[in-house]
Amino acid sequence: MKVTYRMMLQGMIAGWMLLGAVSGVRAQLVFDPDRHDFGSIREADGAVTCTFTGVNRGTKPVVLLDVVTSCGCTVPEYSRKPVLPGASTRIVVTYDPANRPGRFSKELAVYASDKRKIATLTIGGTVIPRPKSIEELYPVDAGGGVRLSTTLSSFSYLYVGKEVHAAVEYVNTSKHAVEFRLRPKETSGCLRIGAPERIEAGERGSIDLAYVIPASNPHYGTVKDAFEVVVSGRSRETVLVAHGIVVDDPALRRGKPVPVLRTSENIVRFGEVDHATTVERRTFVLANDGDGELIVRAVETGGRIGTSLRAGTRIAPHDSLTVEVTIRPSDADYGPLLDRLAIITNDPARPMRRLRVTAVVVSY
Repeated sequence: MKVTYRMMLQGMIAGWMLLGAVSGVRAQLVFDPDRHDFGSIREADGAVTCTFTGVNRGTKPVVLLDVVTSCGCTVPEYSRKPVLPGASTRIVVTYDPANRPGRFSKELAVYASDKRKIATLTIGGTVIPRPKSIEELYPVDAGGGVRLSTTLSSFSYLYVGKEVHAAVEYVNTSKHAVEFRLRPKETSGCLRIGAPERIEAGERGSIDLAYVIPASNPHYGTVKDAFEVVVSGRSRETVLVAHGIVVDDPALRRGKPVPVLRTSENIVRFGEVDHATTVERRTFVLANDGDGELIVRAVETGGRIGTSLRAGTRIAPHDSLTVEVTIRPSDADYGPLLDRLAIITNDPARPMRRLRVTAVVVSY
């Protein structure tokens, strides 16, 4: 049998570990210092490097098994060559500050060949950001010299009775003023927009987007608005989109009994269904494990399924309801059928629950 260097090294390591176990003496690799502060570094200058030196102050060899970092921006280089008693080894650490402005602190865990952690190294510093170009600050070219910071404003949860704002930054890079218009494509009736009608040459500013959900007549569930950007009468089909999910304000239930939504399934599986079948049905259980009444505020699907659950359904504390989900295989294409069922309730901890619905339409 051919004996390789790797096999010899593994044998030596095993022997040294056995010797340490028999003698009861534990290897000790000491890094002094075990911290490095880069101070202020410039993002534009690229990656920086430092070196940690560890000395074996034990009585048996040490082999580094791994150096685990807390971030991909930090890369260690080290040798797996055994470190004899009294000898030293180096760990070279490189930090990449690209797109990481501000203060940073990263830890590196050092593991020996017996899989135990023997040291923790730390690097830190402050990254001075590089100046960004107009294209980086405003990556969306809307035409006519107008550039936008984004085309999507995601508001996550929108609370009934509350007003929330977001901003889309703009700049006119041309040498002349332009007319600016947002042409509605899809509106919820809940979004208020503050946008200029004219943008001067070189002007920078922001488009204010504000969702206002009236408590007197709330629209629960998903709200979405879309506007086509028109610059001086021309469009590049750039569409500005805002969306969110309207739910009850959880602060209003403080000190009151709260409902807790639970579903018996996270995925409603139909399995294989015959294309010739008109309707297939499956069920799941919707339960209220809380002490307050559960109210279904909205029910949403992707349009490929049906359900017996309706907005306004109420479930008493510690009670449950069987919900039916239906699909129409005869109206679907052959192959996978995927959809989702979103249930919005007054559960303050988790107001929206999504269930996946899966099926495979076949021909028997």
